[in-house]
Amino acid sequence: MKDVLRVSGLSKSYPSFKLRDVSFEIAEGSITGFIGRNGAGKSTTLKCIMNTVRKDGGEVFFFGKPFDGNEREIKNRTGFITGGVDYYPGKKLKTITDVTKRFYDAWSDEDYRRYTSSFDLDENKTPRQLSQGMRVKYSLALALSHNADLLILDEPTSGLDPVSREDLLETFLRLSDEGKTVLFSTHVTSDLEKCASNIIYIKDGGIFAEDDMRDFEKKFALIETTWQSLPDGVSEKAIGIRRTKNGFSILFYANEVPFMSENIKTPTLEDIMVHVEKEGL
Repeated sequence: MKDVLRVSGLSKSYPSFKLRDVSFEIAEGSITGFIGRNGAGKSTTLKCIMNTVRKDGGEVFFFGKPFDGNEREIKNRTGFITGGVDYYPGKKLKTITDVTKRFYDAWSDEDYRRYTSSFDLDENKTPRQLSQGMRVKYSLALALSHNADLLILDEPTSGLDPVSREDLLETFLRLSDEGKTVLFSTHVTSDLEKCASNIIYIKDGGIFAEDDMRDFEKKFALIETTWQSLPDGVSEKAIGIRRTKNGFSILFYANEVPFMSENIKTPTLEDIMVHVEKEGL
């Protein structure tokens, strides 16, 4: 399976934050979740990839071609969505569409009509009249109507009600079945459990993990105890420790658990994330 996106050594510095040597690859037809807590660098990474924020260093390749020198071609094949349509809030969707489609060489009115019908979009409405979920679907309709092969979405499910989130995740699965590639950032790990096969985990501006999601979870072991205090040596081996109602929950690498316990389980992605970010007591 070939890569549609390859990022190598990406960096960006702000006075209070640094993106450090970010590197990863996205396979064709995959759904990849880009996770990390708020402020970890998800949005900065995606904006640097798409050149809406200028990177300080690193290389970005789309469809085997460097972004530098091929920006127009790449953007014709890529849909970048940042959480909805907030421009021209009082203009009708059909007016926004008429302006937008002029920028794309492969625009298809037939595809646009198909997606607006599939997403139950009313072109006579304005963005301010749409729910957050419908705004995201309108952005998707625009991206897919110019034949985007890769969709990059920044926190697309943020603020959506549960039904709208489920609808959007089902849309991702359908697009993957059609051969499209989806990369979306989120801090809601339950969204990934429902549709993503791969994850990229960013922490404090650097990549903590890039893996198949199930394989990633199997690398860890979670132990829940009723201890009221931690025995010697546990903190040194633990990746993260959290207090619970009855004692502690402790995350280890699966091959480094320092004692036997009947309460060892394979953690969920959410378990891993909350313990990794806690990093001990």
